[in-house]
Amino acid sequence: MLWNALLLAMREIRRNVMRSFLTVLGIVIGVAAVIIMVTIGGGATLQVIEQIASLGSNLLMVSPGQRMGMGQRSSASAFRLDDAEAIARDISNISSVAPSSSQVATVVYGNENWGTSISGSTNQFFEAGNWVLKSGRVFVESELRAGKAVCIVGETVRKKLFGE
Repeated sequence: MLWNALLLAMREIRRNVMRSFLTVLGIVIGVAAVIIMVTIGGGATLQVIEQIASLGSNLLMVSPGQRMGMGQRSSASAFRLDDAEAIARDISNISSVAPSSSQVATVVYGNENWGTSISGSTNQFFEAGNWVLKSGRVFVESELRAGKAVCIVGETVRKKLFGE
């Protein structure tokens, strides 16, 4: 019985060679697509995990007030620099405190412009985020005290505004 079924199947495959070939091709393409998608998904998952881990397991971000939901803002007043200094002074075992303020803006150089996020902070911002400058320098103390208009530009903004 099994032998007859096998002979019948082989006869039908030989009779419809093109249909058999296309069926096998469809199965191979389908299996390959599933394998590729699983591999890409696994790689994307690892990349997200690495990015989250790069923030560090000992990073705490503190914001005034509470989030009320989409589009709603808290009525709490913003932290002052004195608040950050008090946290650094009064709480033990803190390696760095980096007060920061962020907003989205368009930066312009010559006839080039780029929408980006702008953050204002101190040199402790780099230490807290475990970031290293690729080139250039951090802020000097006199610039921080005087509130000078200096900035550190990220790689994407540098390429978009100034080219390679």
